[in-house]
Amino acid sequence: MPIKNRFAELHPRITEWRRDLHAHPELMYDVHRTAEVVADRLRAFGCDEVVPGIGRTGVVAVIRGRSDTKGRVIGLRADMDALPIHEETGAAHASTHPGVMHACGHDGHTAMLLGAAQYLAETRNFDGTAVVIFQPAEEGGAGGKAMVDDGLMERWGVQEVYGLHNAPGLPAGTFAIRPGPMMAATDEFEIVLEGRGGHAARPHQTVDTAVMSFHLGVALQQIVARNADPVEQLVVSVTSIQSSSTAFNVIPQRVTLRGTVRSMQEAQRAMARRRIHEVAGGIAATFGGSAQVDFAEGYPVLVNHEAETGYAMEVARAVAGDCGISPMVMGGEDFAFMLQARPGAYIRLGNGDSAGLHHPKYDFNDEIIPMGCSWLAGMVETRMPAG
Repeated sequence: MPIKNRFAELHPRITEWRRDLHAHPELMYDVHRTAEVVADRLRAFGCDEVVPGIGRTGVVAVIRGRSDTKGRVIGLRADMDALPIHEETGAAHASTHPGVMHACGHDGHTAMLLGAAQYLAETRNFDGTAVVIFQPAEEGGAGGKAMVDDGLMERWGVQEVYGLHNAPGLPAGTFAIRPGPMMAATDEFEIVLEGRGGHAARPHQTVDTAVMSFHLGVALQQIVARNADPVEQLVVSVTSIQSSSTAFNVIPQRVTLRGTVRSMQEAQRAMARRRIHEVAGGIAATFGGSAQVDFAEGYPVLVNHEAETGYAMEVARAVAGDCGISPMVMGGEDFAFMLQARPGAYIRLGNGDSAGLHHPKYDFNDEIIPMGCSWLAGMVETRMPAG
C-alpha cells in the first residue's frame, strides 16, 4: 500500500484547500468559517452523516464501508485552529488576519483528513464505519476533551482513534512514532509573593518580594535537578516575573511568577506540583513574606497504545517504506484526551527543513499531503479490510 494514485490526482486540489485555510486562520473555538468549509466539503463528498457543533465547533462525519460484517468503527482526527502569531512567511497564501496564523500546520492536518475523507467516500473499500473528526481549540482550549465530553466516542461507537502531526526537522514524508508516553503533560503555575513594599533607599523597612522572586526562580530549578529521577523527563520553567511596581525606587508589595511544568509520568507530575507549593512557601517564609500558589493541570500525557502503535507503524511503512522511532516530545497535545477515551495512536509526519512549529515563518509543506492522506485512509482500510 504505497502512496495511493488517487491522492496524487487530488494533490493540487487538496493543496488549494490547505492554502485557503491558511489564508483564513481562526483561533480556539472560533473556527466558524473553517468548520463551515469542512462540513460543506464533507457533504459534497457524499458522507453518510455530517454533524457540526460537537465540542462547540467541531465537525464529525460518518463514512460507511461497502459492508459492515463486524461492526468495526475507526476514528480519524485532525485539528483546525490557528495561533495568535503574526505571520512572516511572505507566502502568496499568507494569513489575511493580522496577528493570527496557522503556525502549527493544523491547516495541513485538516486538508489531509478532508482528502482522506473524499477518497474513503468514493471507494468505500472497507468493512465497517469510518468517523472523521475535525476538532477545534487544540492550542490551549482542550477542544479534544470538549468533543469527548460531548459524547463523541459513544455517539458514533468509535472503537479506535488515530491522528497525526507534522514534524519540522524530520525528513519530508517520513513517519515516526513510539508506543507509550510520547508527548508531555502540560501544566501551568502562578505564584504570588506578598511582602511589604517601600522605598528602595530603606530596604530594611521592607519585606523585599523582588529578592524573594530571585531566590524562588533559582530554587524552582532544583526540583528537576534534585527531586526528579534523572532518567525520567521533567521540565519546570519560570516564564514570567511581574512586579506590582515598575518604578526604579520602589520595592514592590508583590511579585507574580508564572511558568509551566512538562512531565511524562504522573508520579513526576504530582511531585512537581507538591514541591512547587513547598518551595514557594519556604522561600517566602524565609524572607518574612507569603506565597499563594495556583497550579492548573492542563493536557495529560499523550500515551500511544501498544497494539495500535504497531498498526500505525505498519501502515506508515507501507506508505513511506519505513517508520522511525519518535523521541519523547515535551510539547503537549490534547489528542491525549481521545487516547484516554479509546485505544489508538498518534504519529509524526516529517515536514522537512522548515521553520519550527509556532514560529512566524513556519509553513506547512504541501509536498507531504499525499503521504498523510495515504496513511489516514490506510488506517481505515487496514484495520477494517474489505472482504
